[in-house]
Amino acid sequence: MRIGVLRETASGERRVALVPDAVTKLVAAGHQIVVQRGAGEAAGFLDAAYEKAGATLAADAAALCGGNPEIVVKVRKPSSAEAALLPKGSTLVALLTPGSNDDLIPALKERGLTALALELVPRISRAQSMDVLSSQSGVAGYKAVLVGASALDKLLPMLTTAAGSIAPAKAFVLGAGVAGLQAIATARRLGAVVSAFDVRSAAGEQVRSLGAQFVEPAAKAEGTGGYARAQTEDEAAQNAAIIADHIKSQDLVLTTALIPGRKAPVLVTDAMLASMRPGSVVLDLAAESGGNIEGSVPGETVVRHGVQLIGVANIAASVPLHASQMFSTNVRTLLTHLSGENGALNVNAADEITGPMLVVHNGAVPVKPS
Repeated sequence: MRIGVLRETASGERRVALVPDAVTKLVAAGHQIVVQRGAGEAAGFLDAAYEKAGATLAADAAALCGGNPEIVVKVRKPSSAEAALLPKGSTLVALLTPGSNDDLIPALKERGLTALALELVPRISRAQSMDVLSSQSGVAGYKAVLVGASALDKLLPMLTTAAGSIAPAKAFVLGAGVAGLQAIATARRLGAVVSAFDVRSAAGEQVRSLGAQFVEPAAKAEGTGGYARAQTEDEAAQNAAIIADHIKSQDLVLTTALIPGRKAPVLVTDAMLASMRPGSVVLDLAAESGGNIEGSVPGETVVRHGVQLIGVANIAASVPLHASQMFSTNVRTLLTHLSGENGALNVNAADEITGPMLVVHNGAVPVKPS
């Protein structure tokens, strides 16, 4: 296969879809790799490293797409200008934000493209090594704790000094998925007293295994594929009461709750923020998906009732080297899956991994099974 790697153009995006190590492995498997100049620079991967790995460099996106790659890989979805450059009939692999692409999907259909959304990798054992959301969520959970600790007016660990003893800060994580569990582990390593809340049955055991307290929900809301389902009004009210009672004693709060294809649920209300100690810090990792915290703004920090409310935006890109390495492994594994016995591209809509990822197939929007 001829694979093109575009440079990211979204504001603040520093990751790259394939790193030189992955290029080396793909070239060894017989694939041709073309990389846009500067594609990996923001993540610490220079053009010379790609050339050494066996890639060919293209001066810009137009030159890369003009070489007719069969597959084009990106981290973020292409802009309108980039979509217009993609070779007709080619395959695009990227984070495509399914459900909010009214402008992109028509452009992809018009050019007869096939597009695979990395967010839609199914959560099955065969696809674990392709799961971009999991790998990037782990980065996000780690970095969010560091951001929160930096903004907090307290030290996280307990200290006993000649100037007196300092009690450890209390950290509360809402949502014990990949990001939440990494946040719990990181906050624990930094010395905080950590608690967590989740509506899924398996979460309690996972939280306690990391040495944190599990705040039991009043009502569970188990979904499919390892995700929570949307709560009923009654369930949400019962769980909100549990959160409200616990949050008022916390110093650092991180929210990570997402429901695929839906607006993120509001878990922390303005009234809850008002009950917290002035100087506390709350981070909303779901801010770009509607927000778990009332009043959060993606990419901004606002102060409400003396509490810093940080609306996290694309935090994984702030750790670009390791985030890119993991993202690249996910993409390389997917590309290997997409290559047939002779190494040629094989996008099979009936495949249990490929099928759920398709948002456009040969210029048409596939009908998903209900």
